[in-house]
Amino acid sequence: MAGPLPPTRLLAAERGAVLLSCALSCAGSALLLGSQARWPELRTRPRQLLLHLSLADLLSALSYSYGVLRDFQRTSWDCVLQGALSTFANTSSFFWTMAVALYLYLTIVRGSPTGTGLLWGFHAVSWGVPLAITVAAVALKKIGYDASNVSVGWCWVSLDAEDRLLWMLLTGKVWEILAYVTLPVLYILIKKHINRAHAALSEYRPILPGAPALQPPASVADKKLILIPIIFIFLRIWSTVRFVLTLCGSPAVRNPVLVVLHGIGNTFQGGANCILFVLGTRAVRARLLALLCCGRRGQPAWPGRGSPGPRQQPQPRGDKDVPDPGRTKPLLPST
Repeated sequence: MAGPLPPTRLLAAERGAVLLSCALSCAGSALLLGSQARWPELRTRPRQLLLHLSLADLLSALSYSYGVLRDFQRTSWDCVLQGALSTFANTSSFFWTMAVALYLYLTIVRGSPTGTGLLWGFHAVSWGVPLAITVAAVALKKIGYDASNVSVGWCWVSLDAEDRLLWMLLTGKVWEILAYVTLPVLYILIKKHINRAHAALSEYRPILPGAPALQPPASVADKKLILIPIIFIFLRIWSTVRFVLTLCGSPAVRNPVLVVLHGIGNTFQGGANCILFVLGTRAVRARLLALLCCGRRGQPAWPGRGSPGPRQQPQPRGDKDVPDPGRTKPLLPST
C-alpha cells in the first residue's frame, strides 16, 4: 500500500450533496418500514428481509450524515462511535442485500423449503458477522480518522493502523467486492429460470384464457431482476474506485466528482430500495396514493376499477403485485 495521501478537503457543495442523499435514503428507508407496518398483507418473506435491509440502510445513512456534518479532522470519541456504527450498518447492508438474492434463488430456482431456520440463519450472519468485526476493530483501536481519502467526511479505518489494508477489507471492501460477484450471478440464474418457465408455459397459452394476464407482472419482475444488481454496483463502485486509487497513491482520489459520487453511492442505498420496492411496486404505490391523496383508511381503489363505494372491498387477488401467502414461491413483483 502506498504512503498516506494528503487529506481530502470537502467543499460545502460536496457536503450538501451527500447530506441530501443521506436525507433521501433515510426517508426511503422509513417509507419502506412504514409501508410494512401500515399494511400487514404486504409482509411476505422477501419483504421481511427487505425490512432488515432497510434498518441497516437507515442506520448507515444516519451515521454517515453525522460524519459529513462533523467533517472530522482527527480521531475523537465521536469519530470512533460514528465509524463503528457506519461500519456495522454498512457491512450488514451488504449481507442483507445478498440474503435477499439468495432467498429468491433458493425459493424460485432450487425450490428449497424456506422455514424460520433459514431466516434465523440470515439474522445470525447478517447481524452477527458485522457486529463481531466492528467490536474487534474498536477493541483493537482500528477505527478512527482516515483523511477522507476512502470516505467522505466520516471516520472509518484509522490512518495510524499499521495493518490498515487488512482492516479496510474486513470492515467493508471484501464484502462489497463479494456482492459485486454474487448479486449478478444469482439474479441472472433467477432470470434464466423464469424465462425457461415462460417458454414452457407459452405452448399452453392458446388454451389458457387467463395466461396473457400474467405477462405484465412478469415483465416488471424481469426489469427488477436486471435493475437490482445494476443499481447496487453503480452506487457502490465509486467507493471501490477511490479505495483502489488510495492503494495506488493517486491524487485522483481527491477529484470532486468522484468524491460526490462516492458520498452519494454509499448513502443512497435506502433511497434506491424505496424506488424499487415501494414506488416501483404497484401494490404499495396504489396504497400510498390512496392514503396521501384520498385520505382513505380502507383499501385503495385499484387502477382501472373505478372508485369503490363505501361498502365495497377490492378483491385481494386483483393486484398482481401482492403474492398469495399460500404459494410456495413468491411472485417476484412483490419483491
